[in-house]
Amino acid sequence: MDDRCEGCELKTGRRKFLEDAARMAFGIAGISYGTGFRLPGLSTVRYPIPATDGATIDKQNQVILVRNQGKAFAFALSCPHQNTALKWREEDHRFQCPKHKSQYDPVGTFLKGRATRNMDRLPIRIDGKDLVVDVDHMYASDKDPKGWEAAAVTL
Repeated sequence: MDDRCEGCELKTGRRKFLEDAARMAFGIAGISYGTGFRLPGLSTVRYPIPATDGATIDKQNQVILVRNQGKAFAFALSCPHQNTALKWREEDHRFQCPKHKSQYDPVGTFLKGRATRNMDRLPIRIDGKDLVVDVDHMYASDKDPKGWEAAAVTL
């Protein structure tokens, strides 16, 4: 190894770059497992207003979008019990956690299982023909019941 490069700016810059890249990789991994981390600058996501009742899961943005009986809701993808990605069961018209089988109705209300609270809602609003979801904020029904209840739009 050439001792002349020991303190040079290029070597220090490369080391810092690799450390920063590793931190970023761990942060992205946290997003994919629903731990609540968000990429900087990603604050809202737009979706076309669904034409019919049902659920759409956006894994990339960790959002579940639901249209149910004239209202729209946006939920965090992860189960509030242990952050496992929730699944929509069309045949039962409900959400279920594959890990511990907690169940939720289409508006996110806890029905049964190991979870102790409702699904986490995200702020949602209408903008023209789109629904805009704020992915940087979340309402937990046990910590902010008024915010959780208000996180819906009438279509």
